[in-house]
Amino acid sequence: MLTISNYHYIRENFNANYPSIFGVTPDLFKKQLLLLKGKGDFISSNDLILNGDEIIKSKDNYYLITFDDGLKEQYNYALPILEELHIPVILFANSRNYQEKKVSAVHKIHLLRSMLSSKEFLSKINHQIDLNSISDADVEKAQSVYIYDDKETAVLKYLLNFKIDFKIQEVITNVVFENYFNEDEVLNELYMSEKEIIHLSKRGFLGSHTHSHFPIGLLKDDEITFELEYSKLFFENLTNTKIETVAYPYGSPEACTSEVAKIAKKVGYKYGFTTVRGVNTHTHTHTHSKTATYC
Repeated sequence: MLTISNYHYIRENFNANYPSIFGVTPDLFKKQLLLLKGKGDFISSNDLILNGDEIIKSKDNYYLITFDDGLKEQYNYALPILEELHIPVILFANSRNYQEKKVSAVHKIHLLRSMLSSKEFLSKINHQIDLNSISDADVEKAQSVYIYDDKETAVLKYLLNFKIDFKIQEVITNVVFENYFNEDEVLNELYMSEKEIIHLSKRGFLGSHTHSHFPIGLLKDDEITFELEYSKLFFENLTNTKIETVAYPYGSPEACTSEVAKIAKKVGYKYGFTTVRGVNTHTHTHTHSKTATYC
């Protein structure tokens, strides 16, 4: 059976005005890996692609470490620890950060929320969004998706990520973001360089996180195809390697529907990863923090 442990941010501290960027410190990350190291074997992306059936059907414990978003801190902090412990990894990146030189809307939101309370954030966008349109069902859904957040924060994140059109989301976010940050500076500080991306890919450590970091299950079929295919081709052309794994942004059932998996298979991915909790076995392909689904 296979358990996949997924991470995003890894840095020495997470000090901010408001809690919005969560992750692990390098010390905690290393401790977690050492705990897992005594309970099973770590596999690589190549192991999964070549022997996925055997790994998932096995009664032995196998682990796969993944990081989403292609952040520079992952390269600087996580990779040296993984190398020291001889543990492979898949780091999933978004092609838009490199092709369009844009910071993903999700990260703009994280940064803004580190400086503004959820109440302040909502007040800055309420003239563009009808907050009265949020139903009790929406609030319940928001809290079920963002189980680690308070009610107000969960509603804000659900509203931005699932309830409004992505183009509108970006317009709204950009207006606020420009008042606090320089996008070029954030782009260079937050994401890995193309050279680092190439280095990872040559080692078999790179996967796609789609082009734009949208919850693609909410898109039209042609838009889903673009998000999956463009990112795959962009990184393959950049690195001259094959990209055969994809992590679906947000990873919820709405974000990675059966249609998304069907299209992912069509454009050439072998495995897709969600955030459904469980363990991958022959009968159930759920994992601890990601699901490895057959594409």
